[in-house]
Parts: sequence; structure tokens; C-alpha cells
Amino acid sequence: MRVDTIRSRATPEGVNLNLRLAGPPVRLLAWGFDAVLMAVTQSIIALLMSILGQVGTGLLLLSIFAITWFYPVVFEVLRAGATPGKAAFGLQVVHDDGTPIGLSASLLRNLLRFADFLPTAYGAGLVSMLLSPNFQRLGDLAAGTLVVYRDEDDASRGVAAVPPIPPPVPLDLREQRAVIDFGLRLNTWNRDRRAELAGIVEPLVGARGKAGVTRLLGIANWLLGRRPADEEPAPPAAGAPAAPAAPSAPAAPESAP
Repeated sequence: MRVDTIRSRATPEGVNLNLRLAGPPVRLLAWGFDAVLMAVTQSIIALLMSILGQVGTGLLLLSIFAITWFYPVVFEVLRAGATPGKAAFGLQVVHDDGTPIGLSASLLRNLLRFADFLPTAYGAGLVSMLLSPNFQRLGDLAAGTLVVYRDEDDASRGVAAVPPIPPPVPLDLREQRAVIDFGLRLNTWNRDRRAELAGIVEPLVGARGKAGVTRLLGIANWLLGRRPADEEPAPPAAGAPAAPAAPSAPAAPESAP
């Protein structure tokens, strides 16, 4: 049996979001990182407040309460869903539809940590994650959130290689950039969105649907300098060294009289 930890979500704009779920082990490491950081911060505050006597004690208790409950909220809302611990391990919190987490969802998932902590050491939260197909603790289930791996930019994957075809009309730089961007971002759209975008330039590609997408990719490949394998190579630039001549085949021996 294969365990699939990728969840696909389609936005209203037709963009496919592939969410890679983070399991309990890596989330535990991220939590430990944050716990150490919070402990160090609270220790520094305690040293500073010690010189203020009873007033300092009161301020220290307020700071401990604020850091314990609102440290993750501040980072999740202002830092793209990632506390320092989550960022260190490439994680982030998002809504279960793949959209960035908001203030209300972050408050709800973090204020419910007291329920996840029961009966001790996040026992309820761990059981919830193990039973949930999306590794959601109780706070995630209530807030409708997921903890996922932060994906890198897909642009580095390049344009899919298809037989290149020259554009039927000259394209200016802006139009060339748009065609190449279509090829770079192809994998971020679902099939219907690809066909819709290719249909906008039907006069250019001369086709619709899947055929239009393929022809537009062919033009993108041509603009990137790719050429059909059977096309004659371009002549070398002026001043470039000429390719060495192929050695001539040895003459056949004369036949005996």
C-alpha cells in the first residue's frame, strides 16, 4: 500500500496547488525549535525584569502568557504561515484549500493547543494527527488548516520539450516573454485553464484545446532557441573556427589483373 501525502487543490483561477503534508516527526522537530527559542526569550526577559521587583514579576508573567499563546499567531500571520521553527524545517501553515492562513484561523488553531496537550505532552494532538488522513491535530481540524512543506519556485523546471515550431507572425519582446512564461507556468494550471489560456491566442496557434496548448509550447521552445533535430545547423558566426574536415576514406586496393 502506498501512503500518499500530497493533496491537490484547484483555485478559482484554475491554478493547481499540490500540498505536501508534514507528518508528526518533522512537526515535532519544528515545535522543539520554537520551544527552545521561546524559553531563551523568556529567560532574557526574566533577567531584565528581575531588577524591577514586584512590578517586574507582574510584567514577566504577562510576557510569558503573551509569548506562550501569541508567539505562533504573530509569525503565522505575518511570516507566511511559518514560525521560526517551521521555517527552519521548510514548513508552513495554510488553510485546507491551500490559501494563506488568516488571523482568525491562526488564533483558533493555537488557542486550542490546550485541548491538544491533554492528557499530557500533546497526547490528544498526536493521536489526532495519527488518525487524520491529513495529519491534523484538534486545532487544525477546528480551524480548517494544514501544515505542509513550503514548495520551491517551479520556474526552474523549464519549458516542457515538444517539437519546436516557428511563430507564424513576428512577435515583439513582450509577446515572446508571455509565450515563454506560459511554458514555464504550465504545470501550475489544470487542464481546463491551460486550454482556456491557449484559446486566447488561437489566431497565433491556429488550434484550440489540447492541440492549441501543444502548439503554443512548440512556439515557446522555438523562442528559446530549440530547433528540430533534422534542421540544418546555423552557419558559424564570423571569426569562429571552422570545424575540422572529416578524414577521407582510404582508397580501395586495385584489383589483380
